[in-house]
Amino acid sequence: MHRAPGGRGPFPPQETTLVKALACERPTDRGRPLARLSVFDVCQAAWRQGCGMSYATVWRRLHEDALRPWFYRPWLFPRDPDLLTKAGPVLELYHGRWQGQPLGLRDVVLSADELTQLQALSRSHPHVPPGPGKPGCYEFEYERHGTLCYLAFLDVISGRVYGETAAQNGIEPFDAAMAHCLQQERYRDAERVFLIVDNGCAHHPRTSPERIRAQHPHVTLVHLPVHASWLNQVELYFSILKRKALHPADFPDTEALKARIMRFQCRYNEAPQPFRWNYTRQDLAAHVQRLQERGWLPGGKSLEN
Repeated sequence: MHRAPGGRGPFPPQETTLVKALACERPTDRGRPLARLSVFDVCQAAWRQGCGMSYATVWRRLHEDALRPWFYRPWLFPRDPDLLTKAGPVLELYHGRWQGQPLGLRDVVLSADELTQLQALSRSHPHVPPGPGKPGCYEFEYERHGTLCYLAFLDVISGRVYGETAAQNGIEPFDAAMAHCLQQERYRDAERVFLIVDNGCAHHPRTSPERIRAQHPHVTLVHLPVHASWLNQVELYFSILKRKALHPADFPDTEALKARIMRFQCRYNEAPQPFRWNYTRQDLAAHVQRLQERGWLPGGKSLEN
């Protein structure tokens, strides 16, 4: 063990190992009533076992291996036993192929979904704009003025978006919005339209294929696996819309909310850019294999078939 710069005493490697092991424990281990660990929680556990590291030293040791036990993010466990089978065609469409063949010039790929329960909230006091070293502030209290549903269709190839609002979600609003979208010049002459959707009530895999095929014979519905909205590219557009146009919310009524959404859609379409989707079917297959090796598959079923 070499003495550290500045005359600080060295710490045995066992103490560094102890600190990192404590940081990797579950918060509830040792009977603790905690949901997550802080640096100080790790320090206290280490001090009780005779470790002499200071708070700053413990933080540096955790930083060496990028250990952040206080940081959590939501994660949805894959539940669909046919994950790879259903997701494969979607990933191939994102890379310009269908059933092993390149898409034609008159083929269209649309990613569709609904953004439901958009609330028209008016704040009790005006926003405070940001200043030097200070973030902008918005009033906590608000009044409710109703909700809207935004139905959007993202052209995966061009990056353009067609969308419209409705009072609520359902089969009729979705079918109407899809019909209006397909009447656009870009899609009237399309030979094939591949429509990527989730398993919502308006486009449930048991009922929607036959219904939509009867209305639009050139449309092929491609359903996502269960709990796999991250595969739907229109969700990326929804994220941009919410961050740039809808939050913080301050709308006197639903008409103002609708106007903001449609104006943002027009602004977005002025310079559309398709998303650079790098995740491939091979990447998903490797992920599925890792889940299989860990025994984390639903019901023990294989996702390869």
